[in-house]
Amino acid sequence: MRSKKILCILMFTILSNCSVKYSLTGASISAETNSFQVNYFQNNAPLVEPGIERDFTNTLIDLLINQTSLDLVKSNGDLIYEGEIVEYRISPTTATANNTAAQNRLTVAVNVRFFDVKDSEADFEKRFSFYYDYPGNAQLIGTQKDTALEEIFERITQDVFNASLAKW
Repeated sequence: MRSKKILCILMFTILSNCSVKYSLTGASISAETNSFQVNYFQNNAPLVEPGIERDFTNTLIDLLINQTSLDLVKSNGDLIYEGEIVEYRISPTTATANNTAAQNRLTVAVNVRFFDVKDSEADFEKRFSFYYDYPGNAQLIGTQKDTALEEIFERITQDVFNASLAKW
């Protein structure tokens, strides 16, 4: 019985001295890392859709708040995310016998620069993109456009999270 107690105390001591924080979402964060900052993502796509830069920036902030225990700061963050939207494109993916689009695809791409002040080897610059398919006879307006962008931004921000913190 005494040996079990000693073993439990020993395991607790070892685990509490780890220098990496783990979360249920798979994030592996240095114990010294306490904050993150997300700089505004500019929209530099050739086809400009108003407001998507704000929506993408906020979606990334929300994901980091919900999936980490880090604090959001306006400057001097331990982790820094910045970049720009580089593509917003609608293109046909399939055609009908009448040479009209049977299905269209909205593609959004974001160039992300990630800096880890505590570990410069983790820094990267990478392009992330995703798409949303919709019927060729439909207009991408209103709630359908909102749904498309939500799905695209959810996927891109999760990919950014995985690349920066989950190391996938």
